[in-house]
Amino acid sequence: MKKTVVLIAGGAALFGIVGVAQQVQNAGRNWPHPHGDQGSTRYSTLTQINTSNVAQLRRAWTFRNPGRFASAPMVIDSVMYFSAPNGVYAIDAVTGTQIWKYAPTPEPEPEVEPGGPGQGAAPAGGRGGGRGGGRGGGDSAGTATRGPAYWPGTGAIGPRVYSTTSNGLAAIDAKTGQLVASFGENGVLSDVRPDSPAAFYQNIMITHGGREPGRGVTVKGWDVVTGDHVWTFYLKAQPGDPNLGATWLNGSAESDASPDIWGIFTVDEERGLVFVPVEKVGGNGNNDYWGGGSHGNNLYSDSVVALDALTGEMRWHQQLVHHDIWDYDVASAPTLVDVRRDGEVIPAVAQLNKMGLMFIFHRETGEPIFGVEERPVPQTTAPGEWTSPTQPFPVKPEPLVRNSMTRAELAKVTPDHEAFCLALWEKYNLQDSVPYQPWQVEQDIVVFPGAQGGSNWHGAAFNPSLGLIIANVMTAGQWGHLEPREGNDPPSMGKSTPEQRRFWNNQKQWSCAEPPWGELIAVNANTGDIAWRTPLGEFEELTALGVPPTGTPSSGGAITTAGNLVFIGATVDGWFRAFDARTGEELWRDRLPAPSQGTPTTYLGRDGKQYVVIGANGGGFFGAPSSDDVIAYTLP
Repeated sequence: MKKTVVLIAGGAALFGIVGVAQQVQNAGRNWPHPHGDQGSTRYSTLTQINTSNVAQLRRAWTFRNPGRFASAPMVIDSVMYFSAPNGVYAIDAVTGTQIWKYAPTPEPEPEVEPGGPGQGAAPAGGRGGGRGGGRGGGDSAGTATRGPAYWPGTGAIGPRVYSTTSNGLAAIDAKTGQLVASFGENGVLSDVRPDSPAAFYQNIMITHGGREPGRGVTVKGWDVVTGDHVWTFYLKAQPGDPNLGATWLNGSAESDASPDIWGIFTVDEERGLVFVPVEKVGGNGNNDYWGGGSHGNNLYSDSVVALDALTGEMRWHQQLVHHDIWDYDVASAPTLVDVRRDGEVIPAVAQLNKMGLMFIFHRETGEPIFGVEERPVPQTTAPGEWTSPTQPFPVKPEPLVRNSMTRAELAKVTPDHEAFCLALWEKYNLQDSVPYQPWQVEQDIVVFPGAQGGSNWHGAAFNPSLGLIIANVMTAGQWGHLEPREGNDPPSMGKSTPEQRRFWNNQKQWSCAEPPWGELIAVNANTGDIAWRTPLGEFEELTALGVPPTGTPSSGGAITTAGNLVFIGATVDGWFRAFDARTGEELWRDRLPAPSQGTPTTYLGRDGKQYVVIGANGGGFFGAPSSDDVIAYTLP
């Protein structure tokens, strides 16, 4: 497996770092949150499965439920909880048998199969098939596919599972699977339907709060026991906030335009902070590649916002994209990390975006740890549009993926593919592009890494014992032009892509830029330098031709463990892999029945064995075949 390892000189040692500044309850015996813990570290303290024995992993059981999901199952005391489109499940995490299911409508009973004696017992996964669901949020069957959230209860009140359903946000008794009637109205907040799971701090539950007429989209705090409303934060700057008039120009502050949110919140429980990843602006004619309905930087769009978890008061914010017209919104959960410098432990939060940039801020103040520069970027020529003269770039780390494209950088992995890409370039009179190149009217533009590129909704994991921030990234590329939208009031533009959807060959999903097309990357949190990077994913037809591993598109995240491992599915080739977290070397793989669109989970069962579980669910933005398997692995 080809990889690059960068040895870091100076600063704190890369390996052997122990302890964290915040008292994060890292996952170990349990995995109580879709991201392992509320700090979104996706780190487990378990070491039973490690670099010396991971190659022996075998399937323990397979659970089949009718539907796909895009999250990581939670495990508490050997009970696994997850949401699929048809309901919320609790299953025995050691045997894979169903304990209960909550769903608005009856569904067929699932099947469970014992694990086979060896790898590859399931049908081969791979690419192809129709396009699946998008980012989650629920469907006609009734439940959100990203979530749910587990609340452990108190001495007097039992544990609960909170999940978005077609009826609203439901509180479900974790023991029985029945609605908790004392919460909200008969167990449901009917007007609250977050795309992602709730967060908790003391007695406060924090969720996407919906849109309020005239004021925009909200984040809300609720009494976790009763469902009573406690506080509201508006993602669009409100009257009295100097960021309203300064960043919403030409009357757009009075329009229905508003930033939105669909990512997962992160909580610093020691400091009482909740970190909110905010999406781009929608409404008033704005869309992915057109923001002419709302001139200005549009705070608090495309920002990391730190709120007081008890009151909803904003402590600080940092905007990562000004006036986003590239769909580069902040989609992933912020990740709590520790930066060790000159004997001091600095509490920090790392945020990746679709641009493939990683920003690292001081948790308490929002100050950049390694610096952020405002750099000049190209300006729009589209009538009625507005662009910021500059965009923020972190000084370190360097961009994790390509964010520019030249004709000389067209892919050359095979003569046929080189000819295919060159023909596209010449047919549409494409030009070299640089970061934040605006789209033009009737002239196609190529931008990298593209709206599905960089680090999408899955974000990063943090291994505190190694001091490494680990993330999968990709460079699918996007291209197209603007066209007037007929009949829109106010007038607006829409995006148009002439063919191939992305700047690649649709049939093969080979990008028209030089590889790597997908990578797993580790960043040293103490220095901001890239520690190692390795291709993630494989096009076997290219491997057969002797082409070095190129990496593939991916949709889903990684976890990391004290056993010095990284586990990840996510790639369109349908393999579930384990890597050495210290070097990026691939150590193990197993073919899934369909590519995973979620994140793995690991935990210690009541039988004393460590398990690793992944949903092999398929679908998603890259047209993967669909499946409905949840697969558990353990050592023989």
